[in-house]
Amino acid sequence: MKILQEFKEFAVKGNMMDMAIGIIIGASFNQVIDVLVKQVLLPPLSLLSDGINLDNKKFILRETQTNTLGEVSIQEVAISYGQFIETFLDFLIVGFTIFIVVKFINRLNKKAEDPSDKTISTPKNIQLLMDMNELLKEQNKILKQKK
Repeated sequence: MKILQEFKEFAVKGNMMDMAIGIIIGASFNQVIDVLVKQVLLPPLSLLSDGINLDNKKFILRETQTNTLGEVSIQEVAISYGQFIETFLDFLIVGFTIFIVVKFINRLNKKAEDPSDKTISTPKNIQLLMDMNELLKEQNKILKQKK
């Protein structure tokens, strides 16, 4: 029963919903990056490389062999390095984009936690800590004066 209670607390706190939303947005973001790489970035690269299509690039280890009737008797064995290059470009773009987003969010968090910056309201937890700090300073002053 304890595990059911823990799961209920996990789901109610919003962690599961946050995770589900992140996964859905991530899947959509992956589609955007896939189109960006295949439809926007690779065509100009293909022009620069004299029309080479990376998707079809591969090292053939064994050619396809057909019998006398023209049926394939032995399948081709190949290493498709072109698809690897495309996937690696996808990875680099996603990684860089996530880096930029996290950097932007961290900058906003840093700005929000700065008590001297009045353009953004300070979060309640930071404000409470600042108030506690001020009270401790005042208490220390009073205690020093009593000595």
